[in-house]
Amino acid sequence: MPTRTPSIALTTPAPALTDPAPASPLDPAAASQLSVADQLLTLLRHSATEPRPDIQLEALTLAVAADLPVLLWGEPGIGKTAALTQLATALDLPLTTVIASVHEPSDFSGLPVVGDDPAHQGVPMAPPDWAVRLVRAGRGLLFLDELSTAPPAVQAALLRLVLERRIGSLRLPPGVRIVAAANPRSSAADGWELSPPLANRFVHLQWTHDHEVVVRGLGGTWPRAGLPRLDPARLPDAVDFARRAVCGLLAARPALVHRLPNSETRRGGPWPSPRSWEMTLSLIAFATAAGSTREVLSLLVRGTVGDGPGLELLASLDRMDLPDPEVLLADPSAADLPERGDLRQAVLDGIVAAVRERPERARWDAAWSLLVRALETGAPDLVVVPATTLATLRREDWDVPESIERLAGVVSLSRHADRAAARAEAATKGRR
Repeated sequence: MPTRTPSIALTTPAPALTDPAPASPLDPAAASQLSVADQLLTLLRHSATEPRPDIQLEALTLAVAADLPVLLWGEPGIGKTAALTQLATALDLPLTTVIASVHEPSDFSGLPVVGDDPAHQGVPMAPPDWAVRLVRAGRGLLFLDELSTAPPAVQAALLRLVLERRIGSLRLPPGVRIVAAANPRSSAADGWELSPPLANRFVHLQWTHDHEVVVRGLGGTWPRAGLPRLDPARLPDAVDFARRAVCGLLAARPALVHRLPNSETRRGGPWPSPRSWEMTLSLIAFATAAGSTREVLSLLVRGTVGDGPGLELLASLDRMDLPDPEVLLADPSAADLPERGDLRQAVLDGIVAAVRERPERARWDAAWSLLVRALETGAPDLVVVPATTLATLRREDWDVPESIERLAGVVSLSRHADRAAARAEAATKGRR
């Protein structure tokens, strides 16, 4: 039987339906229009800066100068990123932006790299490329954006970076400053509350827009950011003042040394702890050496230890500069009383308290002279309570000074007003 040779079907590839057309050169007219469009974009991006008082920007630059991590809180589109970009340009610092929410925890704690002999050498943790670039540059501004959208595991990995400046086995140089930005949870994309350990490592600044700044900026001129000018001659006094302020308050209010808020939301903001008080001390020293305003210092202090402790500290700072009652009693004619009503009231109360502690005829007469001086240079109602209290301290053998007659009308008028107010209140209750 003859063998049959199998047949092999030969096939040829089907021709391509359409061959790719060669790239045609851009139409000269279109290229010309794109060039004009680029020129227009360049003009739109161009803007100038001017020195302009801006307490938000000044508070930010002070915290950056103090080498403290700053967290800017604000609604989306408020200009946090633009402010950081302008700050980096003004300070001539390379800006490195890291979106915290799109990174894994290992990106901040370091990736393990197994070497030739891990049992002997261990397994080092390799840092990310942006950290290596910062170390090579030796300086820079690290911007951690969208911090409130970072999950808890990433926030935990950021703890060492923010506090110790370490990423894996790498340590950022002193010339690198850290600033972060976050949106409130209500307006953040899949937002999380900040963990208390991470929140307590930042100076929290509320970032809001100023209508005039925005309008003038869109017109081509934005406020100029710059580091504060520190007076070298004031540095020792600034440190001493800051230490006396913080230690004086905490000695009188030991409960403020550490107070973890009860609610989860408040734990994600500023609250008092030994760490945040140390940051506050540094900020007071820097603000004092720079001659910053009370408004700037208020933003920084309340952004570090919270509103309640911060306001107590600010009130304590005001009273640190008040004149000594004993000095005023020794020479009433040279007394310089504060202009602010609350501070003047505190001084007058202190004078009466000093006489009460050591009641002497000469001191009692000097206190009346000081009350008359306060009456002549300020609001009369501030003298009523101290004058009434001082009158009760009189001894039988003490003659009434002539200066008391000048205060009698004020005290009498105040009493008449109090009685009239009491009668009106009683009549109102009677009609009910």
